[in-house]
Amino acid sequence: MIFFTKGKGLHKDYLTSFELALRDAAISDLNLVSVSSIMPPECKIVTREEGRKHLLPGQIAFTVMAKSATNEPNRLIAASIGLARPADQSQYGYLSEHHSFGETAQRAGDYAEDMAMEMLATTISLPDDPNLTWDQREEQWKLSGKIYKTHNFTQSAQGHKDGLWTTVISAAVMIL
Repeated sequence: MIFFTKGKGLHKDYLTSFELALRDAAISDLNLVSVSSIMPPECKIVTREEGRKHLLPGQIAFTVMAKSATNEPNRLIAASIGLARPADQSQYGYLSEHHSFGETAQRAGDYAEDMAMEMLATTISLPDDPNLTWDQREEQWKLSGKIYKTHNFTQSAQGHKDGLWTTVISAAVMIL
């Protein structure tokens, strides 16, 4: 199982702003372990609320996390997790993390999705496949005749006007 979450925190101290972003994302009470970016085959995506039912405070949780922070007034920041997975759920998928400055949530999310799809293509030995195409009408990727779905989970914010630390996170939390 996997769920996606995001959050934002503001505070005069950097570390506390990160903690508040984790709280906003409802994962501050977990011991988060960063993992690489493979989504297992047959992995079910559940809501944050459903996923939290399977995790206890203090439990180790494996995550793919993107984060960005600034104390520069009005600076635009974003953190995005991209997901690319085959329509055939027996195949594994790919998660990407993107941390940016100066990008809207839409732009950061699109980039994270594209990056996940391109990385998945390279893992199946198709780095420059001319058949890798985006079907705008169907909103899906097609690669060598197979269909792939992409999604993104993005949090963006503008730096606090008075220079407080602003932190944004986006995370994919895996439940074993």
